[in-house]
Amino acid sequence: MAEATESESRKLLGRLREALAEDSAGQARLDRVVQIIACSMATEVCSIYLFRDSDTLELCATEGLKPEAVHHTRMRLGEGLVGRVARTGQIINAPDAPAERGFRYMPETGEERFSSFLGVPIQRLGERLGVLVVQSKSNREYTDDEIYALEVVAMVLAEMTELGAFLGEGEALRARHQQPVVFRGVMGQEGTAIGHVWLHEPRVVVTNPIAEDPQRELERLRVAMETLRRTVDGMVNAVSLVEGEQREVLETYRLFANSRSWLSRMEEDISRGLSAEAAVEKEQSSARTRMKQVPDPYLRERLHDLDDLSNRLLRILTGQGNETGAEMPEDPILVARNIGPGELLDYGRKLRGVVLEEGSVGSHATVVARALAIPLVINAAGITTEALNGDLITVDGDHGIVHLRPEENVRTVFRDKLAMDAKAQRRYDDLRDQPARTLDGRVIELHMNAGLMADLPSLHGSGAEGVGLFRTELQFLTRNKVPRRGALAALYARVMDAAEGKRVVFRTLDIGSDKVLPYMKPQDEPNPAMGWRAIRVGLDKKGVMRMQLQALIRAAGGRPLTVMFPFIAQFEEFKEARQHLLSELEREDKLGHVLPESVEIGAMLETPSMAFAPRQFFELADFISIGGNDLKQFFFAADRENERVRRRYDTLNVSFLTLIETIVVRCIGTGTPLSFCGEDAGRPLEAVCLTAMGVRSLSMRPASIGPVKSLLRRVDIEEAKKVIDRARASGEQSVRSAVAEWLRNA
Repeated sequence: MAEATESESRKLLGRLREALAEDSAGQARLDRVVQIIACSMATEVCSIYLFRDSDTLELCATEGLKPEAVHHTRMRLGEGLVGRVARTGQIINAPDAPAERGFRYMPETGEERFSSFLGVPIQRLGERLGVLVVQSKSNREYTDDEIYALEVVAMVLAEMTELGAFLGEGEALRARHQQPVVFRGVMGQEGTAIGHVWLHEPRVVVTNPIAEDPQRELERLRVAMETLRRTVDGMVNAVSLVEGEQREVLETYRLFANSRSWLSRMEEDISRGLSAEAAVEKEQSSARTRMKQVPDPYLRERLHDLDDLSNRLLRILTGQGNETGAEMPEDPILVARNIGPGELLDYGRKLRGVVLEEGSVGSHATVVARALAIPLVINAAGITTEALNGDLITVDGDHGIVHLRPEENVRTVFRDKLAMDAKAQRRYDDLRDQPARTLDGRVIELHMNAGLMADLPSLHGSGAEGVGLFRTELQFLTRNKVPRRGALAALYARVMDAAEGKRVVFRTLDIGSDKVLPYMKPQDEPNPAMGWRAIRVGLDKKGVMRMQLQALIRAAGGRPLTVMFPFIAQFEEFKEARQHLLSELEREDKLGHVLPESVEIGAMLETPSMAFAPRQFFELADFISIGGNDLKQFFFAADRENERVRRRYDTLNVSFLTLIETIVVRCIGTGTPLSFCGEDAGRPLEAVCLTAMGVRSLSMRPASIGPVKSLLRRVDIEEAKKVIDRARASGEQSVRSAVAEWLRNA
């Protein structure tokens, strides 16, 4: 672009800055903007369309079309050329618009006189706000320079819309970040909460999108880039000992920070009239748009790197770090694009809930949220661009629904539900020291799942009879290097101390699949859930397994020790893992260390193959725990991280209950104690059915023990079994409705 044209571009933004600075109402300001653009670009028409809701665009200002069409002309997302620009985020440059695919004539606008069409998306950080359009009577194909100039103007409009420069009557000109919004995500951790937003990474606000002195903005950008590069170099050098793929990832990150083309694009944006901050954000918006359209996961991850670098650069330019001076509310609900397990643990139990824009049901953050018993919703798309610190927010982890700035009726419903939950909890507290004895005299053992020291107080408060599952991987996931044996032994000893003699089942390291250690080379596997994970890693990486087993033995210090190996898929794996533990006991004895008073060695049954294992497996195992979450996904061939399939299959499906019954019968035949561990154990209806099939021990999150015990004490398990058998005999796919109906009438 010639310098003269660049000057025209800056001149246009200068006129816009003056118009935006005028003391005028939002609609008048918007009308002035379209007049300036039409005049500067020598077009007969300039129009601005903004979203009134997620699917509908509204004509909010125009120069050249019929004025009476403003706030009356609306179109659906994808409808006509304007709707197509909004849906795809792509520019449309059509010299003969009526001949274009998808063209839709809007007679109330009087646009039949105009032939050419140029539409660019108005978007901010990938969030669609509207479409900016210019039109002419002649069959005119707009030049690259004209397109670029309109893109720059659209960027400024996006920033000013974000700052509330165009407020007026009607949905399309409503104040942003003030209206109620509902996000439908995915359940990560059950529970409900109401509180106020606390942003993990507060939004950087660009208040000066238009440059007053381009040369000064260029200098600011170059200085900030140097600071960014030094920061990235420091990050890479700090992990100079890391080799392999992790090192390559960090070097790629550094390559982006030193990208000349990235800097050149931002410099050109500044030369067109944008401030340094706006130039960074313009390129960041482009990267986020491309990120959504790229199917290749590697390229998406690289675009994510560029997005992260842009955030860092914006914080350097604006001085808006993570510490904004805002005080965390008393009832914080954390909102973030994503978060690591260590960062989430830093917040700890002060959080009422967590909402993530990304994440998966098996991510590290989900594992920690479950350990902390914090309601969690993941995949709440767009929430980080909509939420502000201090916004009222409700989290329904049971259904994956989030209400941001909820209306009064929603607040009332949530508060009533929380009050009912609190009342029920008081009723459960009265049962804390009572056994879970059914009406027909069956006593069911109820244990809790844990993974952190912070979980242990719940052992007494919930009435749990012990810890049926202590997840040892959390101590590995939240560190940047393998924890030392002494530190692990001290932690495990504190867990036993806190249990005060109650049984604690330590599950050995369950990593791989969705739980990849920060210092572990990721495995490129087509289906990680069925790949190199859990006991398979332990048997291949014997040094890590030996270290953990030694830590457990030393932690016992003469007390009983219970160890469980995860993801056993064949008898030989259990025999080999068991022998490792026996060998370590022998080694510790020779070293003169105190041995545990007794040792129980068990296995998690998480694959259907083990329901049909040789009898010797059931005889050799001191106990077996059914890992319900994994067993169900493998039984139904439905990945529990795949939303399209995981909800299709029911725990109370007659086939799955028959599998559970088969395992129960085999354990009874060898006298092997059996428990069921997983989310379903903590759901009262499922708990009744599992006990009816013969399971006499359940392990669940502490908050579920009260509701499960309360229902079990009010039912006759023998009668429940008869209901299940009748449903099975009738050919029903699931017994859920039959058992639910029986419970309602019981």
